[in-house]
Amino acid sequence: TLRDFAIEHTDAIEGDPNKMPLKILHTNDFHGALVGSALEQLAELRQNADLYLDSGDCIKAGNLAFVLRPEAIWEHLADLNCDASVTGNRECHLYEFAVRMKLSGANHPVLCGNLKRKGGDYLLPRSLVINREGYRVGIVSAMIAMVTPKMSSQSAVTLTWEPANDTIIQLAEELRPQVDVLIALTHIGHRQDLDLAAKCPQLDIVLGGHSHTVVPEPVKVGSTFVCQGGSHARFAGVYDWNDGVLTGGLVPLR
Repeated sequence: TLRDFAIEHTDAIEGDPNKMPLKILHTNDFHGALVGSALEQLAELRQNADLYLDSGDCIKAGNLAFVLRPEAIWEHLADLNCDASVTGNRECHLYEFAVRMKLSGANHPVLCGNLKRKGGDYLLPRSLVINREGYRVGIVSAMIAMVTPKMSSQSAVTLTWEPANDTIIQLAEELRPQVDVLIALTHIGHRQDLDLAAKCPQLDIVLGGHSHTVVPEPVKVGSTFVCQGGSHARFAGVYDWNDGVLTGGLVPLR
């Protein structure tokens, strides 16, 4: 059950009760399914959250699709005042112009720390710092590689992906001294998130997506908490960060 999973994987540690927690709302892998009652419930949860972050694959279009008009999800995320998201493979493509088409309509910062133009610079912002409720929150980002150097298709595309976890570790080392809370916003899958947490103690929280893993409550790896909320708007993650401890868990949206 969800509760059994939580008991097995989560340390029961209490934070400082005298410090106001930072309330975080997290979603991932909507696949265009954020509609109806799920959207209404998420809007209610957003009212009590200080920070709302999404871990990608929010749009309906497939990996190699070409989008001719903005998808409705972008308007929903704007209404929800999404603070930032990372690209999933659905928001990405092998060609820059197609990525731009897929992201048209997004009104919040869309990040991706490991996506580059071939032989050039990074396509999207790699990290972000947000001041919220007395916290200076750093966000670093990366997604799963759609093309790797070993693939024969690599010569025909205009974009390339650096290793996701290496990217996060580098960005985390750079940003850690500047922030109170450091979050990795990823679209690489739960196993990779756990590996990242073990290798990068600079991170406080990993908010992940891609593998559609239902993680009922934060999984603690060393001093880092790892979260993911399934897929298709079934759950949202509702968390409190306080004195180095992340509490809370998934809330059903349907």
